[in-house]
Amino acid sequence: MDTPWRGCGTALVTPFTETGALDEDGVRRLARRQVEAGVHFLVPCGTTGESPTLAHAEKLRVVELVIAEAGGRVPVLAGAGGYDTRSTVALARELAALGADGLLSVTPYYNKPTQDGLYRHFRTIADSVDCPVVLYNVPSRTGCNIAPATLLRLAATGNIAGVKEASGDLVQMCEICRTAPDDFSVLSGDDAYTLALLALGGRGVISVVANEAPDVMAQLVEQAESGDFAAARALHERLLPLMQVNFIESNPIPVKAALETMGLAPARYRLPLSPASPASRERIAAVLDTLGMTASGSGRSAAERDETAGGS
Repeated sequence: MDTPWRGCGTALVTPFTETGALDEDGVRRLARRQVEAGVHFLVPCGTTGESPTLAHAEKLRVVELVIAEAGGRVPVLAGAGGYDTRSTVALARELAALGADGLLSVTPYYNKPTQDGLYRHFRTIADSVDCPVVLYNVPSRTGCNIAPATLLRLAATGNIAGVKEASGDLVQMCEICRTAPDDFSVLSGDDAYTLALLALGGRGVISVVANEAPDVMAQLVEQAESGDFAAARALHERLLPLMQVNFIESNPIPVKAALETMGLAPARYRLPLSPASPASRERIAAVLDTLGMTASGSGRSAAERDETAGGS
């Protein structure tokens, strides 16, 4: 690939209106905040974006809005995954035609394919488009794991440019970083593993916590990539409580609750996701308050507060 995917990419939440419709102004505003904060790429319509509950047309619209807001300043890695290869190929082609710079494709969930099935699935998707494809390995959600040997077969072919590795298996991450081609980007799929993966040779992260703290997470990756692991570790330690509280309930329930507490976007979900419990909201607010990231704290500018008040 010309340029590996690297740095801090934000797995964007998808904001909704009071009626449950797509909040287009909210999509634009959140994407703009990310770019202005210095993240390196944007990832709409992934798990954090509640992609399973987005209609086909909504996915296209979200990606279209994010591409427009990015304005070529940062690349857009659009979510194009599913458990049916044919429909995933159709979506991938449409997203590529919209101008997505790359596609993030999750392992098929529920039907639990074999390693051969995974290889054929991803090859079929990659062969259907010209843009780079980054694989998303998250066994805790999908019920299947891309084995390192399968990943290496895929990395050696065509336009498969990287992997978002969220297996939680540090030894597997070591093996992938040790054996992957130099131009293959190994990205952390778990914020808390980012620093460790960068030390192993990973290229960055597709981050949930960057929704709340895009500038800090981008700096963490930049410092590690420059070899200043002491500075990166300090930022990791600072953000670790927020990384942890983001998963006290299923993602993206806590991060949306956090964004609401910060005054950035209402915490609205589509079933089967439901609002965070009062106890969880208290824990989230306590972490944000400690970090100075509540609506009245230093984590959000007056301009951001005013803009949100006039938006959704």
